[in-house]
Amino acid sequence: MAARPPGGGGSTEPEAIEFGIAALDARLGESDLTFPATSREIVRALDYPEIPYDSKGRTLELASALEEVPQSEFENETELLDALYPVFDEARRGGGGFLDGLRNALPF
Repeated sequence: MAARPPGGGGSTEPEAIEFGIAALDARLGESDLTFPATSREIVRALDYPEIPYDSKGRTLELASALEEVPQSEFENETELLDALYPVFDEARRGGGGFLDGLRNALPF
């Protein structure tokens, strides 16, 4: 006799949580944005989004993230994502100060 597989025998995998660049990439894929594009055009095309930057669901306004990069025009999506990666990474690592660092260390 064999045991039933966990989860009632379904073969679906758990849903992945997208955050940071992966979440932004998904939003870009759903939009009608074309490149080259300016920071303002990007924010408007995505309807002024807040992008989750960690698995806990904390978000960063895309407009604020774009203010942190030195350029304001992007030739393609890859250039945009490459420029924003350090901003999302810093937010995820707790660049917001002592209290954010303490919150990141706690499991809830």
